Parts: sequence; structure tokens; C-alpha cells
Amino acid sequence: MASEKSSITIRDLQDGDLESIADIYKHAVLNTTATYELDPPSPSALGGRLHAIREAGFPCFVAENSSSSSSDMPRILGYAYASEFRPRPGYRYTVEHSIYVASSARGHGVGTLLMDALIKACEGLGFRQMVAVIGEGGDTSPSVLFHRKLGFRYAGTLEGSGYKFGRWLDTVFMQRAINGGTGSLPDST
Repeated sequence: MASEKSSITIRDLQDGDLESIADIYKHAVLNTTATYELDPPSPSALGGRLHAIREAGFPCFVAENSSSSSSDMPRILGYAYASEFRPRPGYRYTVEHSIYVASSARGHGVGTLLMDALIKACEGLGFRQMVAVIGEGGDTSPSVLFHRKLGFRYAGTLEGSGYKFGRWLDTVFMQRAINGGTGSLPDST
């Protein structure tokens, strides 16, 4: 795939994307600490999760390879979504997000395009804070550096909060204010 972002289309997730998304997530589950899930969910189980997120009104996007000359790259390059941060009503202006990019598509701007669309959508929905929950996120981890580039700041670490691949893992929280953050009160309560 050309490294040009012009060959990548960001669009809403569709049911026909579930097999590709499940493959991307399966790789993350089995090979990385990006998720602390240990067993990859089936496409239908993952689809059920994402359907519930979309039904709740949260954005869910895929990055699609729109170049016909890129046979070595998957059609779906990655996906990202926002979801409820915590179930208590006091958190209703804060969202947590997740992003997964196919290993073969990393380094081509896919993650940045997905996050730009997700941030814009969350702003449009009136949220004030976005939270990244990063598995094994040291200061130089790719996810921490990626989020820092997008304007997220370090918000804390839960030491030894995860266990995967035979070792304890820290969880890093990063946060980005949107729509003025706490600079003003929301319009409704």
C-alpha cells in the first residue's frame, strides 16, 4: 500500500466488516498487550459488543483500503470506537476509546486518520474528555507516544493491574480534553 493517506477511507462500521475486525482483534489478543483479553471473541460475539456500543450512540469507525493496487494489504486496515467510560451518570461527558490497526497497515497513517475522525465525532456528540486505557504503557511504548502526538496527556498508572503472557502488566491512563474540557459547564445536567 502506498504510504499516502489518500488511499484510506474512514467510514462507519458495517456488519460486513465484522470478520476483518475480528481478525485484527484476534491478532491483538494473541500477540500483544494492547488488550488484556486472553481468548479472542468470535466475530459474532465481537459484533454484539460493537452493536451495543453503536446502539448506545457512540461512534465506531473502520479504515478501509480504497486503493485497488494494494493486494498485499487487507481491505479493512483498522477500527476505532468510543464507549462509555464508566456507568455512573457523573461520567456522562467522558468517553473511553479503543483503536486497533492491522499489523501490516501500521506506519501508514491509519491510526491517525481513525483517531482524527473519532475525536471529531466525540466533539460533535458534546463529550468533554477522552480517555485512553493503555496496556503495558511505558513512557516509550508506541501507544503512549501515539496518543501524546494526538494531544493526550499522562493521567496515571495502575501498577500490576493486568496479567498476561506470564507477567504482571501496568495500565496507563491518558486523557485529552475536547470541547473546552472543564473550562465551562455543560449546557445540560
